[in-house]
Amino acid sequence: MSLKVCLDEWECLEEDHKQLQETHRMYLQKLDEVSKLQKNCSSSISRQRNRLKEVSSLVKRFAYKDEYERFKLYLTVILLLFSLFLDAILNFVLVWYYCTLTIRESILITNGSRPEGDLYKTFRNQFLAYSLYQSFVQCLQCYYQSGCLYRLRALGERHIMDLTVEGFQSWMWKGLTFLLPFLFFGHFWQLFNSLSLFRMARLPDCKEWQVMVCGLCFLILFMGNFFTTVAVVRHKVKSRSQKTKSL
Repeated sequence: MSLKVCLDEWECLEEDHKQLQETHRMYLQKLDEVSKLQKNCSSSISRQRNRLKEVSSLVKRFAYKDEYERFKLYLTVILLLFSLFLDAILNFVLVWYYCTLTIRESILITNGSRPEGDLYKTFRNQFLAYSLYQSFVQCLQCYYQSGCLYRLRALGERHIMDLTVEGFQSWMWKGLTFLLPFLFFGHFWQLFNSLSLFRMARLPDCKEWQVMVCGLCFLILFMGNFFTTVAVVRHKVKSRSQKTKSL
């Protein structure tokens, strides 16, 4: 074999080698693109699976919510029918209904069905503080009303089956006068809650009609409690002054 033939063969091999290198480079490039596509497909599939799980969970929540609404509607109709005929069964069903309703609402709240907007958060702390104060006043009332009832029963002025009540009654005058500042403070706190809710209802972000209704309820509660307490105090002061004059 001559030298020229060898050189020609070498050049052919060199060209083939260059083509092989180019082909290998293109292969690596395509392989990298395929790997990226595989990763994108895998991530897309994972996202789709997660979304399907979320959608499935939402569907279950909505189904439970719809069942909850139907439960309230059906039980309301049943309670209406029971209230016309069977009072004992009605009381039993009422207890079962509200216990079940509380459990179902707790499940819905856990699943995120509770709306806690900025308006709710603004009034929440105020209402919790009011509830705490009311509990404190009720404890004071219960303690001192029990003592007052015990004394009045011993004197024969009250029936043995009389109970402690919420608010201010005429028979509580003796030994319970110190509760008046606490009661009046609670009454005016009810007025403050009413004004706060009315102010919230006028905000542009407030779309719920329940805010106005709750404010109206607090206003009615304040007026009833305040004027009842004032009337009782006025009557007792007037009676005491008349007894003093007669003596």
